[in-house]
Amino acid sequence: MLKKERHAFIMQQINIHNKVLSADLCIQLNVSEDTVRRDLQELTEEGKLIKVHGGALSKSFHVTIERNNVYALPEKQIIAKKTIPLLKNGMLIVISGGTTMRELVKLLPPDLSATFVTANVPIALELLDHPNAEVIFLGNKLLKSAQMAVGAEVVNRLSQIRADICLLGTNSIDPDFGITDLEWEIIEVKKAMINCADKVISLSIAEKLNSTKRLQVCTLDKLDLLVTELMPDDPLLQPFIDKGLDVL
Repeated sequence: MLKKERHAFIMQQINIHNKVLSADLCIQLNVSEDTVRRDLQELTEEGKLIKVHGGALSKSFHVTIERNNVYALPEKQIIAKKTIPLLKNGMLIVISGGTTMRELVKLLPPDLSATFVTANVPIALELLDHPNAEVIFLGNKLLKSAQMAVGAEVVNRLSQIRADICLLGTNSIDPDFGITDLEWEIIEVKKAMINCADKVISLSIAEKLNSTKRLQVCTLDKLDLLVTELMPDDPLLQPFIDKGLDVL
């Protein structure tokens, strides 16, 4: 594979999943660690991603002084608009992170009066601009790669909450393996979010469907609804429907 093709593949993966691991890229591209390291360094110098220990992060995923371009923005706005009518006044809503969630928060109706609980720093900051949202931030140790609080204290505080809805950002989702992710600390928080909510809604762009990462967050039976930018009768959604998952 030519360098240009490797770079295109890396950017596709990071745009879809927000983070890539060097070890995974070595396998997927069938190249050495040194080659991947050079590729990530070059892409960093071009301003296309953020190189970190063990991999790289999407620039749009992180809060910076400047607003970064959001990958698949129209699709994420469609997902947000589909989800918002499910949120009602008086609800207690736990919400994870990610660019799709940030678009949802930006589009929340100003008159929606609800309480949002989050461990994600960018989401908490976005919610501060909403006139009628109460914001509860579950702070603890901050995981820099995800800009969110993690650890036993966050998990324990979530166990003491009974939320109406969990809005779950999705890294990868597959009909057989369910939702998967890369980092154990993030997964522990997401599991606690799922367990504390009466209804769990997974938000995912179509490009994340039928993809898997190393660690399982939950099986599909833990979800009540999958929201994508696709029409519910799209063939890509049929395997999830066959597993008994409602789609929107």
